[in-house]
Amino acid sequence: MTNPESKITELNLTLPPAPAPAGVYKPLVIHGNLAYVSGHGPVTLDGSLLTGRVGADVDKEQGKLAARQVGLTMLATLKSQLGSLDRVTRVIKLLGMVNANPDFEEHPYVINGCSELFAEVFGSECGIGSRSAVGMGSLPGNITVEIEAMFEITD
Repeated sequence: MTNPESKITELNLTLPPAPAPAGVYKPLVIHGNLAYVSGHGPVTLDGSLLTGRVGADVDKEQGKLAARQVGLTMLATLKSQLGSLDRVTRVIKLLGMVNANPDFEEHPYVINGCSELFAEVFGSECGIGSRSAVGMGSLPGNITVEIEAMFEITD
């Protein structure tokens, strides 16, 4: 596996601020060697959220970029909660939810934005886990994408 902290620097990635919980939940729960990350939206560098329904307000490319931004937001939470991304040893599972028109059918393409980012940061062997990509009638605050994940971590 690659060194995630070094990879962030090498790829010239800038993480947005780790979002505070918007309800009664924890952004990350550790159980054994697993880190469960709550659903995250696409937080930008200024703390705002990317919004819009894919297939109506934004196209699939903008949706894919929103999913990548969700990945960066999740990395910010992992770093904030774990102290270092180097504690992450593997992506286990992603659940990607796309705010989409009922006739939109390319949810996996959109969620690839996050999956491809994690493959870059953690390497293709450890950065690609199992995954589901589904469409939703709406998402909180009209965000474009919400993703939750499970990661394997070390002490």
